[in-house]
Amino acid sequence: MRHARPATLDVLEPLLAELRVLPGLNEKKRGVFYAKSRAFLHFHEDPAGLFADLRGAADADFERFDVTGAEGRARLVAAARARLDQSSLRRS
Repeated sequence: MRHARPATLDVLEPLLAELRVLPGLNEKKRGVFYAKSRAFLHFHEDPAGLFADLRGAADADFERFDVTGAEGRARLVAAARARLDQSSLRRS
């Protein structure tokens, strides 16, 4: 599974725009988000579809989300928001 290329990120641009407004996230490189100094979210492409890896709750390993369709994209945004709200990543 390869990291998402620019053309793939173009397809995901509406999702990226939703993520950019979440408090506590910093987009270091297009499609690669950090919370403070920790990698938090990035995207992959595969013949099976488009995927996002989101840092797990309590700083666990990354969890993979299928973001090929609208339902998966909504789940990703909700999970990212919840993890930012409950994690120490947002605390100073």
